[in-house]
Amino acid sequence: MPDLRTGKNQAIDEINNRLFFRLFQVANTLHTKGTQAIEEFGVTTQQWSVLGALSRPQAADGMSIGDLSRFLLVSRQNLTGLLSRLERDGFLERATSEDDRRSRKVKLSVQGETLWINLQEPIRNFYDQALKDLSFDDRLAFIHYFTKLQTNMSKL
Repeated sequence: MPDLRTGKNQAIDEINNRLFFRLFQVANTLHTKGTQAIEEFGVTTQQWSVLGALSRPQAADGMSIGDLSRFLLVSRQNLTGLLSRLERDGFLERATSEDDRRSRKVKLSVQGETLWINLQEPIRNFYDQALKDLSFDDRLAFIHYFTKLQTNMSKL
């Protein structure tokens, strides 16, 4: 069957394929190199993201698992294992919500807060090295375009 797409459409298809493949590669590199940046602390990049989410001032009183799942854009099933390991290692604790005694929230423990503070320098160094050739404006543009992409993808 002949390809009836125009040259312009074929070019768009090629760019789209390259863009999403590059995103796949970047995600894999983040996982590999990010883990190397913090391996001395025994934390994975997934755990790093959970610790980062819970370290925000808005999460000082904890977050429900559902809210944390939506914030990180991961399934509750994937999050449950991460939270169990972080709790086992003493980095987070589960507490009953003051708003709803039936609901439980997760929050950083004192040990988790200390770990997050200790992770700041290696994370900052990782970010600085990974973004070294990008200007401040380039970084803002990345945020803008990634946000647009994520918004569009979430509507699919």
